[in-house]
Amino acid sequence: MIRINLSSLAPAKSKRGRRAGPSMPTISVPGEGSSTIVLALIVFGAVGIGIVVSWLYLDRTSTQLKKDMQVAEAENRRLAEVKTKYEASKKKADMFERRVKVIDDLKEAQKGPVTLLDLVAETVNKTDAVWLNSVTSDGKNLDFIGMALSPDAVADLMANLRKTGAFKSVDIKETAQDASVKEVVAFKFELICEIGFSSKVQQKA
Repeated sequence: MIRINLSSLAPAKSKRGRRAGPSMPTISVPGEGSSTIVLALIVFGAVGIGIVVSWLYLDRTSTQLKKDMQVAEAENRRLAEVKTKYEASKKKADMFERRVKVIDDLKEAQKGPVTLLDLVAETVNKTDAVWLNSVTSDGKNLDFIGMALSPDAVADLMANLRKTGAFKSVDIKETAQDASVKEVVAFKFELICEIGFSSKVQQKA
């Protein structure tokens, strides 16, 4: 509230008895210091509100980050379980594949000699005047011991064995007339054949 001092308008007497002219009224404004306090309170209030808003924002952000972290951790655990199951399944599949390969290899190992012996037997049957007494193998070579009615029959057998392509080489180890056979002339022979494809078969392949 503004106050105006009107008493100052009355003429004042001077020392010589003359009246002095009227003085100007004075105006006083109460609360000039309080405006500074109000301004300070407004500033502090604004700062306080800013701090509260910032704190609320940071708190909400922190809460959201915690939730996101929990979701990420749960996803990592799920992926770890999936990876563990995948590795276990892959390990079982690899073991099964190795077992199947071992079985296949064993079958081939059993089939190989049987097929080779069948081929030899078929070749001997197609060659006249020869027969076999025994066949032995050391895994690398086949040794044939048999009888023939003539040296030409032995030569024919060797030629037919070479034609099969199942042997790298077919060599005669020994041949001699068997004196124990009286009825006919017979020759005892022994052949050694190296197992493997011949060079001619490899060139054709």
